[in-house]
Amino acid sequence: MVGNVLVGQSGGPTAVINSSLAGVYKTAKAQGAEKVFGMLYGIQGLLEEKYVDLDEHFHNDLEIELLKRTPSSYLGSCRYKLPDYEADTAIYDTIFQILKKLDIGYFFYIGGNDSMDTIKKLSDYAETIQSNIRFIGVPKTIDNDLEATDHTPGYGSAAKFIAATTREIIRDSLVYDQKSVTIIEIMGRNVGWLTGASALAGSTECAGPDFLYLPELDFCLEEFIKKIEQLQKTKKALVIAVSEGIRLADGRYVCELTEDVKYTDQFGHALLSGSGKYLSNLVSRELGCKSRGIELNTLQRCASHMASLIDITEAFQVGEAAVNAAVEGKTGEMVIITRVSNRPYQCTTGTYDIHKIANIEKKVPLTWIKEDNTGIAEEFMEYVRPLIQDELTPIMIGGLPKHINYSIF
Repeated sequence: MVGNVLVGQSGGPTAVINSSLAGVYKTAKAQGAEKVFGMLYGIQGLLEEKYVDLDEHFHNDLEIELLKRTPSSYLGSCRYKLPDYEADTAIYDTIFQILKKLDIGYFFYIGGNDSMDTIKKLSDYAETIQSNIRFIGVPKTIDNDLEATDHTPGYGSAAKFIAATTREIIRDSLVYDQKSVTIIEIMGRNVGWLTGASALAGSTECAGPDFLYLPELDFCLEEFIKKIEQLQKTKKALVIAVSEGIRLADGRYVCELTEDVKYTDQFGHALLSGSGKYLSNLVSRELGCKSRGIELNTLQRCASHMASLIDITEAFQVGEAAVNAAVEGKTGEMVIITRVSNRPYQCTTGTYDIHKIANIEKKVPLTWIKEDNTGIAEEFMEYVRPLIQDELTPIMIGGLPKHINYSIF
């Protein structure tokens, strides 16, 4: 490798994002990189010259294995929107001066949609100034909404946790001989990949959630109450999964019907939460029965004790593939996963033009959602089942999972 390597993490963390970091680091060192720097707090931290030499933090294979088993972003993260370089050349000049100072030849950014926007802008600017630095995006997001790739690392582990937790909640809901409604609020602003995964809870010993509501289709409050009332005639305890981003026909998020103050990040994304609580209160008020809203929140993305081995392995592989692609001369691209077969499950990695990925959301196909938006089709189940398979046993110390020391902060 000609020049040093810089790697960062951005956006919401996952249970396996550090496995991608391990993949970048180990492959870069194997490819002959003299230095592998990690930017702290993503591109925003880099602008403040916050970075570390990762050789000073990773000393042996055991630490790399701990890194793969440690949730959240080891390097820290950010939600920072780079302006277009035509609007603010100074920011780009600052970034490229720092890259020159560190003798960076390869830049890797592990993240989701907004992170790929950063790779697109940096690679475009590099072309305008004829820089030889290669910029590659490494996919990550529990939302599974990146275009071109079959799925994203992070999704499989989140889906596994959601399915297992849903099954446990269903078991708990059956304890009392009385009418009750439990509403599980699952992450998903505009896409329902995570909420759909709750259907995996269904099995020979568990019926699975009674209804699922995804944001791909409009949500109707009146129909919601009617369906619950009808099902309660034959079933006492109901469990319903809803995406945090379900919206009414007029475009309002259900969570916006509450009076809670909502935080908005730099990308203009409002913090969505409260849909489950609002619907639970609505059920109690309209139907007069016991109701509870459960918000899985960040548990969906940090439950590394239930990470999928397939997910951890693929997260490492996309980091590895990113380095190899850059060494081959590619830039302005993102690593993608292509599914070869379901039985047996096989995937390959490749790269794809970042301009055809950034700022595009991949939604659940409407043909995979029931017309009344209360469930998903078997095609969805066939798609997601392979992604939750197998486990990487945590390294247990004192009865709890051992994580790598976050001493860099």
